Amino acid sequence: MTADFRTAERFLQAEGRLLERRLFGVLFRDEAPEGVAEVLRGYRNADGGFGHGLEPDKRCPASLPVDVEIAFQALAAAAGPGSGERATVAGPGEPPAGFRELLGPACDFLAGVATDGAVPLAFPVIEDYPRAAHWTDWTYEPGLNPTAGLAGLLHRIGFEHPWRDAATRYCWDAIDSAKLPEETHALSETLVFLAHVPDRPRAEQAARAVLARITESPLFQPMPRPGEYGLTPLNVAPSADSPWRGLFTDAQLDAHLDELAAAQQDDGGWPVVWEPPSQASRLEWRGLVTLHALRTLRSYGRL
Repeated sequence: MTADFRTAERFLQAEGRLLERRLFGVLFRDEAPEGVAEVLRGYRNADGGFGHGLEPDKRCPASLPVDVEIAFQALAAAAGPGSGERATVAGPGEPPAGFRELLGPACDFLAGVATDGAVPLAFPVIEDYPRAAHWTDWTYEPGLNPTAGLAGLLHRIGFEHPWRDAATRYCWDAIDSAKLPEETHALSETLVFLAHVPDRPRAEQAARAVLARITESPLFQPMPRPGEYGLTPLNVAPSADSPWRGLFTDAQLDAHLDELAAAQQDDGGWPVVWEPPSQASRLEWRGLVTLHALRTLRSYGRL
């Protein structure tokens, strides 16, 4: 089963926010990656962090680490190295100059709110603004979610910074302690770190325990459960060249790819299976997940 690329593109043109449209242009239309950086500047605050609902589940303008992570994800995809999706725009360790101008201040912001290298997803300031129900006080605790994902993305982009080094030490300490978190998203973030950190033998060894913990979670779907929120093998290995692809069987991956293609809606976009805080937020999320679906399906030859 394959998805309809043309209707998905029309959905993004009609309903997607500017960030996803510019990133689509980079990934699928060979446009210059600097356009993504230009859009992200509109979400940046004076402290160097990102806010203003860049992660659409909370409409808070203040800088939050989770919004920084969305920015890093966009920059990593646009820059090319490690993406497995397009030719490298800049060599490994050489993010474009416009990207460095965003990455440095953002890392300075993260360093300023970190505890022993770790940052939380959010801060209590979100309570003054519309937000999804799951954004409560648990998001104020520093941890692997989002520290591991942020550090992993910086390794993927090839951007060096003292906070990246501190976060890397924190992540390794947490992994080596053998006290991995129960929370599935934190484990998924840890796999992002392990996918891109330079010490490959150590990372591949550690990934076995992380994956075992993920597959024990009731949120993990080894085979598809349509319409139900959870983590799937395609979240762990979102591209065909992922180092974690071999951790799943072809039958598992094919079943989830079939389900992903079948989930495309009549308007060309993909749905979300949780409750965002507003209709605008829902459309923004649909643009995000639609672009993610296109990237995954193309990588696996299903587009």
